[in-house]
Amino acid sequence: QVQLVESGGGLVQAGGSLRLSCAASGRIFSGSVMRWYRQASGKQRELVAGVFSGGSTTYAESVKGRFTISRDSAKNTVYLEMNSLKPEDTGVYYCNIFSYGIDYWGTGTLVTVSS
Repeated sequence: QVQLVESGGGLVQAGGSLRLSCAASGRIFSGSVMRWYRQASGKQRELVAGVFSGGSTTYAESVKGRFTISRDSAKNTVYLEMNSLKPEDTGVYYCNIFSYGIDYWGTGTLVTVSS
């Protein structure tokens, strides 16, 4: 069993920045990919960014150059640094990890970007 706890969401003006954190605990496979997803109201959940155990990263086109994902493997924590935020970045952001064949999700943290 794995638990994921996100933090760092909030209300910010367009152009501002936020940093999300996700702390994982439990039975975590060391080679797991950790990802951030988001879901805007009325839309499907979409992948925002992912970071592999070796440190390589992947991003959605819409956030490239603005968001940075990183992980502290010793703390089993993943971060999402979000800069130059836009109103279309508004949504609930979810942390995800796939460990020992099971997909785990956090409860989400709300990010609201005002114009």
